[in-house]
Amino acid sequence: MKKKYIYRINTGSCNGCDVELLATALVPKFGFSDLEFDFTNTPQNANIVLVTGPITTRSVSYLQDSLSKVPEDKVVVAVGICPISCGVYRDSYCVEGPLDKFVAVDINIPGCPPSPAAIVQGFLKAKELLTQDEVDA
Repeated sequence: MKKKYIYRINTGSCNGCDVELLATALVPKFGFSDLEFDFTNTPQNANIVLVTGPITTRSVSYLQDSLSKVPEDKVVVAVGICPISCGVYRDSYCVEGPLDKFVAVDINIPGCPPSPAAIVQGFLKAKELLTQDEVDA
C-alpha cells in the first residue's frame, strides 16, 4: 500500500477548520500518526486533497490551478460546512462555492468547525477509498 499524502487548500476560510486540522495532526490522542498519512506542500505528490473555506472569488483560480496539479487518483475532502454549502457566507457577494461546483467531492466532513474525531473519521474514509482504488487497479 502506497503512502497517503495530504494537500490542504484554504479557499477563504475563517481558519477554524484549519486549526482543528492542526490539532488533529499534532495531538497524539487523536491518533493521526497511526493513520500513515503525511502532509505535503506540493499538489503533485498528493492523493488526498483537503479543502477548507467557502470558495471565494479570489481563491477560485488558486483552487483550480492546485487541483489541476494533483494526480487523477485522488480523494477530495470538504472540511467544514463552508466548502460543503458555504455556511454563513452563503449569500456573500464574493463567494463562488460550494466546492462541488468545481470538483467532485468524495467526502464531506461537516461542522463549524468539525471535531478532531470527525476529521479522523473522514481521513479513515479517504484511506479506505484510496485502498479500494489500489485493489481495483
